[in-house]
Amino acid sequence: MRAPPGRGSAYAALVVLALVWGYTWVVIKIATQFASPYAVAGGRIALGAALLFVALAATGRSLRPTPLGPTIVLGLLQTTGFTLFQTLAVSMAGAGKVSVLAYTMPFWVAILAWPFLGERITGLRWVALGVAAVGLAFVVAPLPRGAIVADAFAIAAGLSWAASAVWAKRLRARHDVDLLALTAWQLLWGALPLVVVMLAVPERIDWTPTFIAAMAFITIVGASFAWFLWLFILSRLPAGVAGLASLATPVVGVTAAAIQLHEIPSRTELLGMTLIVAALGLNAVSARESAGKRQYASDELVEGA
Repeated sequence: MRAPPGRGSAYAALVVLALVWGYTWVVIKIATQFASPYAVAGGRIALGAALLFVALAATGRSLRPTPLGPTIVLGLLQTTGFTLFQTLAVSMAGAGKVSVLAYTMPFWVAILAWPFLGERITGLRWVALGVAAVGLAFVVAPLPRGAIVADAFAIAAGLSWAASAVWAKRLRARHDVDLLALTAWQLLWGALPLVVVMLAVPERIDWTPTFIAAMAFITIVGASFAWFLWLFILSRLPAGVAGLASLATPVVGVTAAAIQLHEIPSRTELLGMTLIVAALGLNAVSARESAGKRQYASDELVEGA
């Protein structure tokens, strides 16, 4: 059975995305040491959107807006919700722990994709969901008073991202849109509420070389480039398979946070993180098997015709 066109490049993009997003959590934590989470979130997305519109013009693509309503919804879910919850959580807790909680996203995708995309949850994926639930319990418990809000923000980030992934699949199925244009416009619409919040809650920003470098990384690489990669992956792979990026990303995040920020998880947290990553692996295997079966059935129909 031959792989569908673009499938190999999509898996390569998953590897790059896992490394980029894994380290981005550490850089966001560094940035929030010099500015409020609202300034970090609003600034990085606004600049990221501007860079993508420059890229659109430089490549000769049309600047015509993508479908307005669907793109606004995508921007609110994928950019506003995810970025705000992500940055707030990282500013309040360890970058490694938050990355693991946010990357429960594939399990929310599996749950949402069943009613909205018709991607049923099969046997092995049920096991993955169960293992992930146990792991999540270990990561968030015990719940110190100061950690409850941070953990809730991290989980909300994963849920918002999952909803955006399902919405993006439906949008792409109904509208033929350029990926770069879609990424730019959803960033723009998603940036507007973030900028409003940033201006409404003004705080001092320390314009140190470290802060500038951190903002440059999370803007150019972690926002513009990474979100384009993500939408490219969603356009080539089923929503469940796209969750493969989550298998390595939290590992990169926890490892980088331990090395650079000296954030060492407790034994209970480490056990929970290990269970979640193991569940991500089970989910990835199940998703790939399901995708392979669907492709095989499609090939059989074509050959039979």
